[in-house]
Amino acid sequence: MRDFEESTLWRVSEFERVRELNGGSGFAGLSRPTVLPTTLMAELRRLDADGGSTDLLEVVAACVRHREPALLLFDYEGLVWPVTVFPQQQLYHSPRDFADAATDALAQLRLIGTEPPGVRPPGHWMHERVAQTAHYRVLAPLLWQLALAGPRATLLAEISGTAAYRALRDPADDGVALSGALRPAAQRLRRETVALRDIAGWPGMSVERASRLVNGLYLGASLLATRAHPAARPEPRPLWRGKPRR
Repeated sequence: MRDFEESTLWRVSEFERVRELNGGSGFAGLSRPTVLPTTLMAELRRLDADGGSTDLLEVVAACVRHREPALLLFDYEGLVWPVTVFPQQQLYHSPRDFADAATDALAQLRLIGTEPPGVRPPGHWMHERVAQTAHYRVLAPLLWQLALAGPRATLLAEISGTAAYRALRDPADDGVALSGALRPAAQRLRRETVALRDIAGWPGMSVERASRLVNGLYLGASLLATRAHPAARPEPRPLWRGKPRR
């Protein structure tokens, strides 16, 4: 079995073979907890009941919401890309920098497993399970990548429905540089509380782009969503779903 730290990613077929042999994870050789935290498990079971347990953005949002770490296994162009998120420390661990992922490939990204973390964040007292420093990276850019270029083109369930939205911070404050119409839209959301349909009508925006922007703000803890505001309106349905327009 390849070491967890290697930069060479497994092929999905090889990973599935090892997982079948182990009767569990392909990373079963790691010394780690055997189950996820109770609160996160309950959320994942709810997603499973709603058919959303394979929706990678919903699962990432659950980890962020409960501030619980998890090892997320992505199918990236036929390769298993292991990413361990640490929402409390605002870090993620990966053998490769996710910034190197191709935008077109992110649109086809698939979640194939959610497991207990095999590594700990830097500074943890279980220092033998802290990985190489170079493999820990800031979480915010990853969250924005998944929101803007990942497979989900609609609002996350937690913030969907009849609502109005306002940005609490500029993404640039978190080191995230938005491009095109997204940047002025995020800045305008700092000044206005509006419904999704209003954001979609701004210059250069659409229902999908507005949804992705709002999802990114939510994952970055930069969104105020209110259902009681006079501006709250039911969300419009996107006219199409496909690769994100940048």
